[in-house]
Amino acid sequence: MAASGTQGQKIVVSAMLEFATKEARDEAVRTTAPAQLATRVEEEGCISYCFAPDPCVDTRIQVYELWVDEAALVAHFKHHTYAAMRDLLMQSGIISSTNRMYLVQRDEPVYDSQGRAREAFFTDPLPEG
Repeated sequence: MAASGTQGQKIVVSAMLEFATKEARDEAVRTTAPAQLATRVEEEGCISYCFAPDPCVDTRIQVYELWVDEAALVAHFKHHTYAAMRDLLMQSGIISSTNRMYLVQRDEPVYDSQGRAREAFFTDPLPEG
């Protein structure tokens, strides 16, 4: 059940997973790929779910998830794909992680209709209610 005031608002999950070696990190990316795909395909409300090697830090995976709302994320934590992913990561030599979630109140395109980076963002007032 969504908490008061969060229904219909997207949630972003961002994390950094640290491994002892590049090889351990690369193996974790390889072994978790099927669970990542299953999450994308099987879980209603999953917009994006990606655990990818950080191109600048050889021992880090960057995590990006986007969920349609709180209910979808809560359901994810009860789904077999979450359990599979968690178990694979625990077996992969992960040494630490930092995890945060963000409630998205607004979103809009980064680029204008001509493909240029916009110079102002969220200039319209929030709707009341």
